[in-house]
Amino acid sequence: MKRSARAWTLFAATRVVGLAADVCAVGAAYYGAILLRFDLRAPRWGWTAVLTSFSVVALVHVLALAAAGCYRLAWRRTRLKDLSRYLVATAAACAVLTGLRFVLPVESYAHVRPPYSVTLICFVLASVALVIWRIAWSWLWQSRASDERLIERSVARMDAAPATGFICGRTVMVTGAGGSIGSELVRQALAAKPKRLLMVERGENALYQIEREVRSRFPEADVRALMKDVNDVAAMREIFAEHRPEIVVHAAAYKHVPMVEANPEEGWRNNTEATRALAELAREFGVRRFVLISTDKAVNPVSVMGKTKLAAEQAVMELNCDCSAESLAPQTSFCAVRFGNVFGSSGSVVQLFREQILGRRPVTVTDPAMERYFMTVSEAVGLVLQAASRSEKAIYTLDMGEPVRILDLAEGMIRQAGLRPYVDIPIVFTGIRPGEKLREELDVSDKSAYKTDMAKIYITKA
Repeated sequence: MKRSARAWTLFAATRVVGLAADVCAVGAAYYGAILLRFDLRAPRWGWTAVLTSFSVVALVHVLALAAAGCYRLAWRRTRLKDLSRYLVATAAACAVLTGLRFVLPVESYAHVRPPYSVTLICFVLASVALVIWRIAWSWLWQSRASDERLIERSVARMDAAPATGFICGRTVMVTGAGGSIGSELVRQALAAKPKRLLMVERGENALYQIEREVRSRFPEADVRALMKDVNDVAAMREIFAEHRPEIVVHAAAYKHVPMVEANPEEGWRNNTEATRALAELAREFGVRRFVLISTDKAVNPVSVMGKTKLAAEQAVMELNCDCSAESLAPQTSFCAVRFGNVFGSSGSVVQLFREQILGRRPVTVTDPAMERYFMTVSEAVGLVLQAASRSEKAIYTLDMGEPVRILDLAEGMIRQAGLRPYVDIPIVFTGIRPGEKLREELDVSDKSAYKTDMAKIYITKA
């Protein structure tokens, strides 16, 4: 794909600014060398001659930097392994300026070639200035990089009080606790000081990682790491019987559309049947609140994964209707929360792009028009826990703002890494995969949802 006129203009502008900055850096180094050589006094040939000689010094340095390939690198892309280029360039400039003393030895040429001592001091100062300025700019560029810039909106800052009040002093169970969403649920739930937190996860390494983290961050918390599979109904029954959780947040699920498309039976078993069984156990053991983590792919689904999550939603919501009014046991309140992609979650397109950019491989985008909704993991989990603290037996939809074009995301991530889309990193279009939509549907308008008194949380209309 060819570069746009705007991209060419930006490229040219950054190189001109970089060239001007280099001239200033060399000028500062040369002026400092003159002052050091002559004990902070003016040289005997005068400042006018110094200015004339600086034009030669600056030209030699710029040509040396260009020859070393320094201007093929943007300042924000300067890495430690690139520093040798700048040292080679300044050393070459020093050699050329020293050579001028031999070619033009007479005093009448003093205005175009500096003394040996000044050249040597300038070499040291210019090397330091050119390298430090580039490293500082690279550091500043990286420090400004943020998820908010990539998803093109500000991240919601929510009031944690409702969720804290709901969780504090209660036993909370989180399934899929080793995943991106599950582990953040664990962190935020522990911050609310529950009576006990049950981390249910079948992946040994994922469970080990989150357990080690939370035991370090929350040493006083009562945390149980339970390496169990939510598909094992007998094991889940033992957990409910022994620990009597009051809040269950069910995050365990298969979420990769192409993978579930290729393995539909396993997707149905894990996403739908396991959810149904877990929800029935929650009702049997008098859980106060059961929260299903759902997805925007459950809205008018075309993929197997979306259909399994929609069926899971329906199974959970049916249990709200089945609760017997005559029962003396506390009735479980069931709800589901829909949202789109979590930025940077394991296996997400963001993680794939990062791996491809780090390896300097082509970034693969399915279609130029592909769009998705994005939230940061902390933002999504904070809103999930807020929704959990509410009383409605409903399907909640989170307001994720405007969808992000995946091509724009890819280009933004390449630029954020200090590289140039289509120049340093190619972008390849691979075609839509089975089960994928160009655009997901997550409508929070008045025709599709009721607004709650909590920002960004809506109740989906039936």
